[in-house]
Amino acid sequence: MARRLAGPLRLLALLLAAYLCAPFIASLPQIGQADWANVDWAQTWSAVGISAGSATLAALVTLLGGVPLGYWLARSGSRLAAPLGFIVQLPLALPPLTSGVLLLFLLGPYSPIGRLTGGALTDSFAGIVLAETFVAAPFLIIAARSAFAAIDPVFEDVAATLGHRAGSRFFRVALPAAWPSIRAGLALAWLRAFGEFGATVMVAYHPYSLPVYTYVVFGGQGLPAMMPLLLPTLAIAVACAALSIVRLGARDDAEPTPAAGGDEPPLAPAGAAPDTLAPESRLAIRLRRQLGAFRLAVDWAPASRRLAIVGPSGSGKSLALRLIAGLEPGDDGNAVKLGDTALGALPPERRQIGYMPQDYGLFPHMTVAAQLAFPVDADPAAARYWIEHLGLGALTQRLPRQLSLGQRQRVALARALTRHSHLLLFDEPFSALDTPRRRQLRRSLRALQREIGAVTVIVTHDPDEAAQLADDVLVIDQGETLQAGPVAEVFARPASRRVAELLGLRNVGEGVMKDGASVEIGGRIALDAAASVGLPDAGRAVMWRVAPRAIRLDADGPFEARIESVDLRDGEHCARIELGGQAFDVALDATLPDAPVTCRIAIDPVGVTVWERAG
Repeated sequence: MARRLAGPLRLLALLLAAYLCAPFIASLPQIGQADWANVDWAQTWSAVGISAGSATLAALVTLLGGVPLGYWLARSGSRLAAPLGFIVQLPLALPPLTSGVLLLFLLGPYSPIGRLTGGALTDSFAGIVLAETFVAAPFLIIAARSAFAAIDPVFEDVAATLGHRAGSRFFRVALPAAWPSIRAGLALAWLRAFGEFGATVMVAYHPYSLPVYTYVVFGGQGLPAMMPLLLPTLAIAVACAALSIVRLGARDDAEPTPAAGGDEPPLAPAGAAPDTLAPESRLAIRLRRQLGAFRLAVDWAPASRRLAIVGPSGSGKSLALRLIAGLEPGDDGNAVKLGDTALGALPPERRQIGYMPQDYGLFPHMTVAAQLAFPVDADPAAARYWIEHLGLGALTQRLPRQLSLGQRQRVALARALTRHSHLLLFDEPFSALDTPRRRQLRRSLRALQREIGAVTVIVTHDPDEAAQLADDVLVIDQGETLQAGPVAEVFARPASRRVAELLGLRNVGEGVMKDGASVEIGGRIALDAAASVGLPDAGRAVMWRVAPRAIRLDADGPFEARIESVDLRDGEHCARIELGGQAFDVALDATLPDAPVTCRIAIDPVGVTVWERAG
């Protein structure tokens, strides 16, 4: 949809645009009145060549140093970054003549450097280059810093887990992504250097650069002699500005057109990988990290290969995943082992893992084929297999923006599997999806888990994801382990009410075991449990759980309860009732008025589960 500016804004924009265009329009009549006969073309073209050559060298020097400096300013957490970032912008605020004076203090014939070089850095081509570099460098540095700051650091994290060292990550990931903005900054720096007068006239009056020569001619001949000098200046400036906005390479802005069946789950082969691992392939972690007042302290050594870490926002689960990947430094005592391999002693590029952040971390400038070839030790045969097996054959020349979310997930998986990763880490892979797509991609990932031998760790706040995609689960909150164990066991017997809350379990509470098979839940209310071997002894603190279908409205029931509300959940009516100070969810066969009302209920002992409370 075309967007229009409000009337006053449009008027202000047009006024400024007209003012900026007016000087160029005013110069057109001067072409016929210019003194073309007395132009010293040899000196003019010499000045043009000196300005173009010096500006090009200054831009090259700025490019070689300004891009790394901009990257450091964008990524560094050092205290020096802020003051240095301020200092490199000062030439923009200084009057050009002031910049020239400062450079004379540094490079002039009476300075230490000037005496050392015999005055070779003033009144020379080198002096012009140095003056232009000083005043033009901020344009490129600021553009580079802004460009690198806009790039999500997760791309470099993913590149590290795919085996690339810092230098390779910079040149193959960060620089290509930032290059469009850097290219624009480079053009501005070149134009600023080409047109620099104030600093140049102070440092290197000779040989004449075009701005200095223009000043000299104006002082001697006046306005009639200006047009022959202005035309090459304007032509070069217009050409450079035009080149700076040319988009290199054709860009396909079409909407994503996923291949048919693009999000269908892959079929697992008959020979699926085992659920339980041999000891030499198991993951064992001891995570320690202090960040301000927050401390993560987690120990976990599960026996299966499909794992999940569950916790609320801010619990430290994503931090735990980054510690496993080696993307976050651990404190003393931090350890990560995969079988007999101590991953904690290795940098992320040597851990042979696949790390998939929430948006899967596909590099925006690479096609699917390039993504799969990117890992340092990518196996071409494995890449061909996963391209075919995951239905990516028709997508190999597409960029990430042309893929659906399901296709992106499969590309990220294929990329990790082309290097035979032994450990796959997923950071909330379905958090941004709608419910139907989330369910579909869960099935897809579960099917893939069955056929690969890698250990998978999924971080999530959704207990349904953990139940479907993991065989062992770790529940954490505020950086501490609340419970860990097989999924079925943890969901059946949460260690505390907080664990039950995080797992989305209903009708769970704490109580005290009484004689026989009853448990006191509070308010002098005792629930009978089905008699079975293994019930805790009388007087022991216990956890209990009541199945929603075990509670029924019964006019002759032994308990008087209060209906707090009635709502619709998953298409079924449920009532929220209060009994003995405890809240229960009850499945209803019919609707009730949504108003507080008392009723009598009965609870089937078969639906009451009791177990000893941890701690």
